[in-house]
Amino acid sequence: MFVILSKFIPLFFYPLGFTCVLLVLALILRRKQRVSLILGIGALVILWLSSTSLVANHLARTLEWQYLPAGEIPKADVIVVLGGGTDARVYPRTEVEVNGAGDRVYYAAKLYRERKADHILLSGGEITWLDTVPSTPAGEMADILEGLGIPKEILWIEGQSQNTYENAVFSKQILDKKGIRRILLVTSAMHMPRAVGLFKKLGVEVIPLPVDFSVTRAEFSLSRQDWLGKILGCLPSSGNLSLTTNALKEYLGMFVYRLRGWL
Repeated sequence: MFVILSKFIPLFFYPLGFTCVLLVLALILRRKQRVSLILGIGALVILWLSSTSLVANHLARTLEWQYLPAGEIPKADVIVVLGGGTDARVYPRTEVEVNGAGDRVYYAAKLYRERKADHILLSGGEITWLDTVPSTPAGEMADILEGLGIPKEILWIEGQSQNTYENAVFSKQILDKKGIRRILLVTSAMHMPRAVGLFKKLGVEVIPLPVDFSVTRAEFSLSRQDWLGKILGCLPSSGNLSLTTNALKEYLGMFVYRLRGWL
């Protein structure tokens, strides 16, 4: 039930959903013209601000730049890769495909070839009520890694987890059985702060290796360099709205996880 509610309820707190809520309230309260007008204008302002690079890049940067690459990557016992970077083999797809977060799979292969760890632990299961295919994100990542020439026998599969908390808990169970305490953790840069906090809470020594950065130094500086950049930074776009939504999703997730004592 928690998994279902955690996927459904937050939709109304993200910019687009919250805007729709305000507009519906404005429509319901249309006889109270002043209140209705304030709600309508507020909805449009929220949608506009959330769609600008000034807001989106700043929010994303506060998450993504917490664990920046720093020098030589040390060795560890295992590379842990969290699911979310693959799309299942469902018609008309003929193969498992990587999506915008698929960098983690290729990076894990690179780390293994550089002998940073002897095994790769792939974590990610299907959400039960959305399970329409006989595969899991962990299994899909394994298919891609095997296609890249990574030996099947060095892959460990955790295919039960349905959220980030379960990623950490079920992975920790496997790590304990193997006597492992130190990991290289690979996931998207925006997702890394929540993931690191969960594993550390469980007593795992984490070396964070983020990928899939949404905001680079060049992009962040562009909107602050001159008047043209500042104007462009105030123009709305669907890409910025998506970035803002993803950042708010992480902050909301961390807030809920702290309330439950998981962080």
